Amino acid sequence: MLLLSRLAENLYWTGRYMERAENTARLLNVNYYASLESAGRVREHWRPLLELTGGEGALLERYGQVDTRTATSWLAFDLDNPSSIASSLAQARRNARGLRDRIPSEMWEALNRSYLNLCFETGGVMDRDGLYEYCVAAREASQFFFGIAFATLPRDESWSFLRSGQLLERADNTVRVLQARLDSPQDPAALGGPADPTWRALQEQRWVSVLKGASAFEAYRKSAHTGIDPRGVAGFLLFDEYFPRSLRYSAENLHDALTQIDLCHPGAHPEVLRLSRWLVARLQYARTDDILERRSPSLPELLVEINRVGAAIDAAYFQQE
Repeated sequence: MLLLSRLAENLYWTGRYMERAENTARLLNVNYYASLESAGRVREHWRPLLELTGGEGALLERYGQVDTRTATSWLAFDLDNPSSIASSLAQARRNARGLRDRIPSEMWEALNRSYLNLCFETGGVMDRDGLYEYCVAAREASQFFFGIAFATLPRDESWSFLRSGQLLERADNTVRVLQARLDSPQDPAALGGPADPTWRALQEQRWVSVLKGASAFEAYRKSAHTGIDPRGVAGFLLFDEYFPRSLRYSAENLHDALTQIDLCHPGAHPEVLRLSRWLVARLQYARTDDILERRSPSLPELLVEINRVGAAIDAAYFQQE
């Protein structure tokens, strides 16, 4: 049975918003505790993370300044920020409300419970030093939701659209995190080269934060035995074929999900599969140095191609009833 475009869109965006909530929670938690140990300017410390979610402009307009408390409130609790944890959960719940006859009741109950527990928090979390627990709860809410889906949702179009949204959001986030780290003006040694011991220690600390922000620290240390090397970390997050949060893994599984959707609409939307397959092919043959040194494909090019896949999904499946 074919899904109505409205239902397919709700499933797709539920997957994206739940993945976004988890990504933001993980990055916020790592960045917050790193900022407490940072001797640099607070605003410069938060800038890379804020760039991932649209920049500083909206935060400054709302709060008037960038510091640890305002940045944390903006990224965690502020419903006016479409990338905040609370906003992502609220948007996921809004989409899932129209799917209650399409998804197992356990999925809806888990999402609704997370919304009630997390979307009405305020800066009081900061006053009681509860940000760690808040971020862990948000991360686990997403993992629990997708875990229930994995265990109970039939592998039909519903599953494929939910999975497509999750994987597209994950791929987008991985590229943006790497781009923000590599573009950071604070770190002239980001790609190696001459550096004094202080800069090398700072470089290692920041790349450890990148790994922890992707829940990849232990997986990277298991696969690499040469310490925290920027090129090694970037290559792992871009190309590892077994790590679930790498760009290559996300792109390959996104293509698989879109292929399953295409089986229900044989040959109706070839552009979606062409673009997703092209992204997979570029990652299969690209080299880490090409990407980091801004040769083709560069990180901005990969981000554009991910967005093209998203735009093609939207045009093919959601713009018609």
